[in-house]
Amino acid sequence: MEVILREDVEKLGNRGSMVKVADGYARNYLLPKRLAVPATEANKKIVDQEREAYLRREVKAKGDAEQLGQIMADVVLTFRQRVGENNQLFGSVTAKDIADQLEAQKYHIDRRRVELEAPIRTLGEHQVNLRLHRDVTVPIKVVVEPEA
Repeated sequence: MEVILREDVEKLGNRGSMVKVADGYARNYLLPKRLAVPATEANKKIVDQEREAYLRREVKAKGDAEQLGQIMADVVLTFRQRVGENNQLFGSVTAKDIADQLEAQKYHIDRRRVELEAPIRTLGEHQVNLRLHRDVTVPIKVVVEPEA
């Protein structure tokens, strides 16, 4: 069965592409979840209109993310943590902590947008990336200092 994808489907295709899939996969998964529509001329026109609207929204979202990235380029977050022997932190600085401190500075960033491979467990300066958009990533500086 040939279908036109309305959303990006991993390992299958991108929005607006026409793909050939098994009938059962289309009937039982893609069509009920509205991820695809049958490939007819009428549906091709509708999907083209949806794709144009999606691209306009995407361009606006990317522009907004780039502007926010320029504003956030000089952001430095400072955390004061309790320290044990050998300057080892008792706790750690997590993506949630970073998102909360950004929220306190009036930047509304979801914690899932903070790219942190592992929680920060050492003192010093660390660079953390914020993924504001699929194509826009902004590095910020995180400083961890010992509690006085």
